Amino acid sequence: MRQDVLKLAEDREQAVSAKGARASPQPHRTVDRVTHILEEVVYKPGMTFAELVRALGAAKSSVHGFIQGLLANGWLYADQGRYYLGPAVYGLTLASGHIRAGLVTHTDLEALHAGAGTAVFLGVQAGDHLVYIAETGSDSIADFEARSNIRRPMLATAGGKALLAAKPPAAREAFLRRKRTDEDDLVDAFLDEYDEICRTGTARNVTRRGARFAIAVAVRNRSDEAVAAITLVGPVT
Repeated sequence: MRQDVLKLAEDREQAVSAKGARASPQPHRTVDRVTHILEEVVYKPGMTFAELVRALGAAKSSVHGFIQGLLANGWLYADQGRYYLGPAVYGLTLASGHIRAGLVTHTDLEALHAGAGTAVFLGVQAGDHLVYIAETGSDSIADFEARSNIRRPMLATAGGKALLAAKPPAAREAFLRRKRTDEDDLVDAFLDEYDEICRTGTARNVTRRGARFAIAVAVRNRSDEAVAAITLVGPVT
């Protein structure tokens, strides 16, 4: 009798083990390659098509198809033949109500808008651009500008300058060297403002012939890394 009970227990354990093995997640080649592309771009922003093909070890036609799908849906964006994370990635964190850019929530933005009485934008760096991932309180002009141009040159925005000034020196200098060829005037303007940005912790812009202002600060995570920028935008009074 005892042997029968032990045999029954052993059979049940084997059945449970087999069921668990069947239910365990299995790799899927298409999903694996798509996630591989995203992971490569996360850790190596600005990768070229050739570099992605080599990293995946897949046929060019397959990689091209995956990239086009990711571009079409906003998971990637391309700039001068280089690929970066697209705004859709940040949209997920916004939709969840827990914006990962430094523990900022939409409630925080609304409170800031109520206190300052201006439009408030949250932006993150995506490649060489600032991408707005959340906003509140924007008027018709700010809303149109934000929605019609969500990717803006870092050096042309108050948020981008605040974020760049807060970056580690090596990262900041590498960025400025890249921009010397096509944004030389903006690089010079940033360098002129850099000491003041560091002293005050804020970066400023005046747009529309002096009619509108923007003032921005960097947002840091728990490791004290600058991961986003909050920008207040409104009319000059």
